[in-house]
Amino acid sequence: MAIEETLVICKPDAVRRGLVGEVIARLERKGLTIEEMRLMRIDRDLAERHYAEHRDKAFYGDLVGFITSGDVAVARVSGESAISVVRTLMGPTDPVEAPPGTIRGDFATVITENLVHGSDSPESAKRELDLFFG
Repeated sequence: MAIEETLVICKPDAVRRGLVGEVIARLERKGLTIEEMRLMRIDRDLAERHYAEHRDKAFYGDLVGFITSGDVAVARVSGESAISVVRTLMGPTDPVEAPPGTIRGDFATVITENLVHGSDSPESAKRELDLFFG
């Protein structure tokens, strides 16, 4: 096992619903460390770069539209196997399939507003952390 860094985004629905503290608390209770965090508004250019891998997919416009629709909380998170730990805590992308006890299983109901984003690989974590934290 290795110490990793990953990006976590509490999406606009999480911010609007006051769930940022709940999400961060779950990460910390699991033993992960919040290295850096800030509230921000993602502009269209940053959203398009963040979601570039999905550019040719039908849902791309909705992804960009949603992530730019309100404030988000972005966090640089570190810890043992942080990428897979965060992804397990989040639960599957579709909240209907997310088991109770996961963030999406406990708080989300629709796939288009699923509260959180977490990097899915060391390569995407590096790319995303560079985008959001330089």
